[in-house]
Amino acid sequence: MSSIQKSQIEAALGTVMEPDLGRDLMTLGMVQDIVVDEAGNVSFSVVLTTPACPMKEKIKNSCIEAIKAAVPGVGSIDVNMTSKVTSSCNHHGGHGHHGHHDGNGHHGGHGAPQKIELEKVKNIIAVASGKGGVGKSTVSLNLAVSLAASGAKVGLIDADLYGPSIPTMVGLQDARPEVQNNKLIPIEKFGVRMMSIGFLVDPETALIWRGPMASSALRQLITDVDWQELDYLIFDLPPGTGDIQLTLVQNLAITGAVVVTTPQEVALADVAKAVTMFRKVGVPILGLVENMSWYELPDGTRDYIFGRQGGERFAQANAMTFLGSIPISSSVREGGDSGVPAIIARPEAPTSQAASRVAGEIARQISILNATCNAD
Repeated sequence: MSSIQKSQIEAALGTVMEPDLGRDLMTLGMVQDIVVDEAGNVSFSVVLTTPACPMKEKIKNSCIEAIKAAVPGVGSIDVNMTSKVTSSCNHHGGHGHHGHHDGNGHHGGHGAPQKIELEKVKNIIAVASGKGGVGKSTVSLNLAVSLAASGAKVGLIDADLYGPSIPTMVGLQDARPEVQNNKLIPIEKFGVRMMSIGFLVDPETALIWRGPMASSALRQLITDVDWQELDYLIFDLPPGTGDIQLTLVQNLAITGAVVVTTPQEVALADVAKAVTMFRKVGVPILGLVENMSWYELPDGTRDYIFGRQGGERFAQANAMTFLGSIPISSSVREGGDSGVPAIIARPEAPTSQAASRVAGEIARQISILNATCNAD
């Protein structure tokens, strides 16, 4: 009969810190189902705040080391790493004002539309860029596919009404969503539930959207879709910072925004506008992704086509998290054209690896953000 007590294991795990949240696993309630058998073998689960946690292995090893150090004579230690994605503080209206009128007795002035609530969606990530041509849709798609591959439930909205590129990038140009109970059923591929205006209109008849019409079309892409339960809904915004972007950002309960740029100064000047837009409407900025950071030559040398580290310097100067750099490679273009994203077709390629790291970093920033405000 083993003399090891469950309380000893709890005490040991109470010394293991969650690196991002700065508190121990026991206090955070992340340890479940501790079992000690007669031979002194220990098993338990650690529930992470995202399956895409970049610290997964580090936390697991810290648990094992802490128990070995604190509990003499312990047998095998089996750690089951699992996850439950945390919800955004904006989820369900954040502070419980479910569309009630404010203290002045009128309904939020200017006939402003009510924020769009997606009850079953835990986090909405807006992916934005100051200008077109920086690979924002590629980053959005890679983010979605990467989070889905880690085990999260993911949706992706392609909100570019003028040039929807996601259908082509996933090889679904001719797909048309079904309608059930007056809701569009998202089209699923690579584990991601997707909706794009490109699925609803013939790509040949590029529509000339006028302001209000564009806003209502986008609203429908969000609300008239049966998303079901999602951990993350990625919103690939149209490029720029005009009225459409502003309307979307104000009407949606967005968890946080990811801004995509390329290293050169001209792209960064436009990023500043996007950053200003999000800060003005109070949407947290999860950070900046620098895309097309360099071209990787076959021998592994890097050609910095657009200059070096512009994105990183910009992020530092503007007190933003730098989420990482993604190199440019022909595999990304081939992936985009062939309908199989490079991250799936060639997961070992440097670009794919970098995109996966960026996805993990974004998931991590959301966990930190959700922990900070849910603790209030």
